[in-house]
Amino acid sequence: MSLPGSELVDEGLADLRAGRLTASALLIAAASSRLRAVGVDVPQTDVGDAWHRLYALLAEEDAATAHGRHNALVRRLVSFVRSAGHAPAA
Repeated sequence: MSLPGSELVDEGLADLRAGRLTASALLIAAASSRLRAVGVDVPQTDVGDAWHRLYALLAEEDAATAHGRHNALVRRLVSFVRSAGHAPAA
């Protein structure tokens, strides 16, 4: 079953497991407790303040659009978490 935002979560998990600190990996690290609560196996990481690092990475790429891109990523993740919380257990 494919949930809204699952591609972002899959990408972030793969990046975290490979040690790549991409925007999707930092998003997953920042929301790890919420994701674990809905059954996602998020690896333990020590990336510090993942929310801050995510925003800093987005701002480094393009400061003018960082806020909007950050909010869009968070909305997609929230959509995934809400859907996963209501999905029947496999």
